[in-house]
Amino acid sequence: MKEVFVRDLQANDVITTTFLVKTKEVRAKKSGDCYLSLTLADRSGDLDAKMWDNVREVESAVERDDFIKVKGIVQVFRNKPQLTIHKLRKCRDEEIDLADYFPRTTKNVEEMFEELLNIVDAIQNSHLRELLMSVLMDENFAAKFKQAPAAKVLHHAWLGGLLEHTLSLCKLCRLVTSHYPDLDLDLLLSGAVLHDVGKTEELSYHRSFSYTNEGQLLGHMILELDFVNEKISQIDGFPPRLKTLVQHLIISHHGEYEFGSPKLPMFPEALVLHCLDNLDSKLEAMRAILCHDSSIEGDWTSYNQMFGRPLFKGFKQNGQGHPKEDQDGKDSGSL
Repeated sequence: MKEVFVRDLQANDVITTTFLVKTKEVRAKKSGDCYLSLTLADRSGDLDAKMWDNVREVESAVERDDFIKVKGIVQVFRNKPQLTIHKLRKCRDEEIDLADYFPRTTKNVEEMFEELLNIVDAIQNSHLRELLMSVLMDENFAAKFKQAPAAKVLHHAWLGGLLEHTLSLCKLCRLVTSHYPDLDLDLLLSGAVLHDVGKTEELSYHRSFSYTNEGQLLGHMILELDFVNEKISQIDGFPPRLKTLVQHLIISHHGEYEFGSPKLPMFPEALVLHCLDNLDSKLEAMRAILCHDSSIEGDWTSYNQMFGRPLFKGFKQNGQGHPKEDQDGKDSGSL
């Protein structure tokens, strides 16, 4: 069991612990010698790390997505923690518990899935209800859906994040239709359930969060459009017009051409789906950034690329960022 987590580190801590290597670069010093620049991670966050000496001895032994054990000292550089590595080695498989390195939803996955099934079961349109049930009750899909993150980095980027985001979006749909009763709730819920199902094939989350070959080449909208079309083809009498509306919800939910939508939302439910998806993803992203910002001093986070600005954190945090951790402790043992 890993005892020292990124979120626990303090300046001048001397630590010996394990991390996942997210990025690796060999860079040149002004003297011409090389140093190793790494981004290390565990389930609580990321850590910048540098190894200044004896780089040639270890550089070929460590690659991205490897687990390594390091010994070093935590220092502060540009208002953020930075680990200076004195020793490192690649970990053996038996030293690693994957749960220590990948963030995971704090909610019960089976309870969330059951709640989503109950929402779908209440849909009155029989064709839409049958479509969604055929998707969710597909055992191969359901197993991936319960584990998948909703994104590689931007929002709900943890195991179970896709299910958590989908359920949250369904709840938002019901709230909005209670205020705008002219909206078709069944159609809107269908869009909410289906809009990201392709991410089960777009994203890889077995060793680190990355894209599959299909994800890189096609993207989740194309992948889910094929998947949904296949499910619709198995339903007798599914109305062609309704199929087109479902397809439009899928391909327009990013809302803008520049964000990957081949079509812009062209009816009210499509517009609402885009707005609610954007709200849920952006709000969770902002909460996670505020929770995990590594800046040591000041009321502001560092510049955030997603939002294009620093974020204000001068108010008292209530600990609602995802994911949470319980482990504490320091270790100064041997490699």
